[in-house]
Amino acid sequence: MLTAADSPPRLVEGNASSAIRVVIYEDLQCSDCANFREMLDKQLLPRFASKVAFEHRDFPLPKHNWSRKAAIASRFFEKSSPALAVKYRQETMAGMKGITADNFNASLSAFSSKNGVDASKAIAALSDAALEASVEKDFQDGIARGIGRTPTVLVDGEPFIERFTFEEIATALEKLIK
Repeated sequence: MLTAADSPPRLVEGNASSAIRVVIYEDLQCSDCANFREMLDKQLLPRFASKVAFEHRDFPLPKHNWSRKAAIASRFFEKSSPALAVKYRQETMAGMKGITADNFNASLSAFSSKNGVDASKAIAALSDAALEASVEKDFQDGIARGIGRTPTVLVDGEPFIERFTFEEIATALEKLIK
């Protein structure tokens, strides 16, 4: 079992100091996760960002051939800028239909260059054992919690799995905020 001391820092959107935490297990190559990302950007954050911490956890499914590399790349960007890591997650999920295992590195290089990051460092980070270990910790934590599908969004421990509505999540959050 991981303790807080064992856990890597988490990428958080919204109010990072909030006691109300939504834990999001996601796979950057998952179309349902991309749909949730859109809900997060367009509905959840505008309504709840000041009151809720939305904490990202990587859960790259084995069936997806570039999702683990994308999770590692996100960790690389997060080291210099959490906002850039969020942007990477947004753009990767929005453009996932055009990304393949064969062109993943080219896609990562293009994102890096467009955002003022040395593309060769981003590519090299894919082999960074510490970044890989932090992704694996999230994955193993998810397995220990019984996570098997993405996205799995935990609101006060209540799981919302794969497909759910904004209203379902908003209702659960409103109960916690009161």
